[in-house]
Amino acid sequence: MTGGIDIDSVGSGHGGGNGRDSSHDGGPDGDDLAACEPDREPDPSDSLRTWGAVQQALREHAGYSRAEFADLVRFSKHTVESVELGRRMPDESYVVRSEELLGNTGALRKSSKYVTRGRGDVGLAAWFREWARLERVAVSLCTYECRLVPGLLQSEGYARAVFDNSIPLLSDQDLEDQLVARLDRQKLLRARHNVPFSFIVEEHVLRRRLGGVEVMRGLYDHVLELTAPRNVTLQIMPVDTEFHACLDGPVRLLETPKRQRLAYSEGQQNGRLISDPKEASLLYQRYDTLRSQALNPKDSRALLERLRGEL
Repeated sequence: MTGGIDIDSVGSGHGGGNGRDSSHDGGPDGDDLAACEPDREPDPSDSLRTWGAVQQALREHAGYSRAEFADLVRFSKHTVESVELGRRMPDESYVVRSEELLGNTGALRKSSKYVTRGRGDVGLAAWFREWARLERVAVSLCTYECRLVPGLLQSEGYARAVFDNSIPLLSDQDLEDQLVARLDRQKLLRARHNVPFSFIVEEHVLRRRLGGVEVMRGLYDHVLELTAPRNVTLQIMPVDTEFHACLDGPVRLLETPKRQRLAYSEGQQNGRLISDPKEASLLYQRYDTLRSQALNPKDSRALLERLRGEL
């Protein structure tokens, strides 16, 4: 087993964990690492396209424009479009509100149980897909980020601003695919209540007004909501600290159900899945030290609330 696997972005224009959402053609030995599939972009599943088309037909029959319907179901117009075109799984709350607005026959609610997304990695960069699969089964997840708010914590507006800043510019379709993938990954936080999630984010990242004041206000609210459950911990690394254990850059750590510790680091157009026990152990040591240097969770939430109040 090597010290790490370099995952190059050969031919991939899709993004990673924080910036442009991000597996490689092979993985380390061991049952915990899922075998990678051929590097191709999958189509949405037939059931997802069908559900979306039926909901769209019912919406049009009821006389709602897409924008009007989005306001009523309390989702963005982009989300409604993605659901109707079969690019995004409908959230449970989306299904319930749609059902109430479109006749309350039970058809949308009952059929939503049979909707599948297919392979589930549209919008994820080739170098990131295996890590994204490992996230879904991990028994713990830790993230340190010094560039952007971690992808699992990004609001829709913030994520859209991130993708809007991509160079070269993304097509509308690619942007929507990456946005959908980003928001789908966040279901981990809402669904896996027994899994501990730890995030350490640099203060300067949270002060950068990416996307503008309204986007940042929405981001602060979103982060405060997602980190409220007791299994999700947010710590902020203050700008005036004299010590720092992770000066080499961002890192993510996870533990598999078989207690294998893995790490992941990401740079410009590439990612690296680290399976070597010694190297992974070193990164865990750095992360544990950084935890002691960052603000505690209570003070971190207080700082976030203060930043929101300054807008």
